[in-house]
Amino acid sequence: MILINLLPHREATRKKQKDQFFTQLGLSALLGGIICGAVYTWYQGRISEQQERNAFLQKEAARLDAEIKDIASLQAEIASLRARQTAVENLQADRNMPVHLLEEIVGEMPDGIYLRSLKQENQSVLLTGVAQSQERVSDLLRSLSTRTKWLVKPELVEIIAANAAVSSREQRRVSNFTIRVGLNRPTSEAAKPVVPAVVPTSGAVPAPGKV
Repeated sequence: MILINLLPHREATRKKQKDQFFTQLGLSALLGGIICGAVYTWYQGRISEQQERNAFLQKEAARLDAEIKDIASLQAEIASLRARQTAVENLQADRNMPVHLLEEIVGEMPDGIYLRSLKQENQSVLLTGVAQSQERVSDLLRSLSTRTKWLVKPELVEIIAANAAVSSREQRRVSNFTIRVGLNRPTSEAAKPVVPAVVPTSGAVPAPGKV
């Protein structure tokens, strides 16, 4: 017996294939959408995590900036206090400086020298006087450079030979000199005992010194 299929099998096959194609296409689109959604969700999670990190870093940076400002203000206050302390120490040291200066000069003044003037310029003192000879000036420079605690680095500015009237008929050859010497602040005043200055009683002395 011969069977003859009179149904439109080709159209049915094409329809079936078409339905399968659209089903696969829909499944592929659905799968692609799921993958895209998962990737998008993952990236959004990473972005949110990074934003949280950025916010945390910004918060910590702001806190550190505030601490740095506090530290800078503290350093400025410390520097100001140190400057005040140094100023007070300098004032305290300078308070007794004239006394020590006169004691040092009187104690180290050689015979044959007397001073005309003594002038302080910042941290140095300018000594102007008269000596019987240049050797007396050399002795004074040597004494000021090696035997004093409050005076340092004596420097001869000038020395000029001149005639001084001893009486109405007699003149003597003398040396007018100018010496600059620096002032020193020892770390401890107790390191050297204070020796009272001995002022000569004979003759008139225009300034600290001995003739």
